[in-house]
Amino acid sequence: MYNDILTIGPVTIHGYGLMIGIGVAIALLVGDYRAGKKGMDGNAIYGLTFTTVILGFVAARILFIITEWKNFLRDPMYYITGGGFVVFGGIIGGLLTILVYCRLKKMDFWKYLDLMIPSVALAQGFGRIGCFLAGCCYGKETDSILGITFTNSHFAPNNVKLLPSQLFMSAGDFILAAILFLYGKKERSKGKISMLYLMLYSVGRFVIEFTRNDDRGFIGALSTSQFIGIFMFIAGAIMFFVILPYRDKKMIQTKEMKQNATASEDGRNAKE
Repeated sequence: MYNDILTIGPVTIHGYGLMIGIGVAIALLVGDYRAGKKGMDGNAIYGLTFTTVILGFVAARILFIITEWKNFLRDPMYYITGGGFVVFGGIIGGLLTILVYCRLKKMDFWKYLDLMIPSVALAQGFGRIGCFLAGCCYGKETDSILGITFTNSHFAPNNVKLLPSQLFMSAGDFILAAILFLYGKKERSKGKISMLYLMLYSVGRFVIEFTRNDDRGFIGALSTSQFIGIFMFIAGAIMFFVILPYRDKKMIQTKEMKQNATASEDGRNAKE
């Protein structure tokens, strides 16, 4: 509702940046704690988190520029140094960053991705509270009791009752994080937790986009995020229900073949 939280001399603490910082810090601490419980390298979580956050934000900004390319051509510096983000760009960029980071560090990509992805949803929940404080990603006009009115926003229309789509997204992210934490309590096939996130986030984002009324890119009747979300959901579903089970089945078959070969070898040695 009011983005300037505290001003000390020339320094102003903005609610948007503060909530993002809180979200990243909590995600990092939770990831480190869970890594310790699973016997994984907690130190790797710090390098992985900072690298992913930085490059994820860059990717989110790049996708925003792509969706606003006509306006970008008119005022490129505004979109390079300011403007907004497209979360799906951050997700795609983050996944690629984790993949490259794990390859370079010789870490198990799926194992670390599954560990961190619930924390990502948690951080997104705090980030959306920051959106609410700043007034960006605002909702449609409404007369319902759910409506809120901005009075000092540089983004949302002021003195107009709007749906708090930012809080809808925040609540959805926190619920998603809870689901992933609960789902991950049991040992799951590598990649299942991450693909469940991809599917559930895509569905939730597709639905919540209908409540928004801020300026953002569109492809036909769908917003850019809805359009991308369809393909992200399909990709996640194919991985979750087809590719990952097939991979696990092949691994089990390979393991059984090796065990049978070893047993046969031991039998021949015993006869000799």
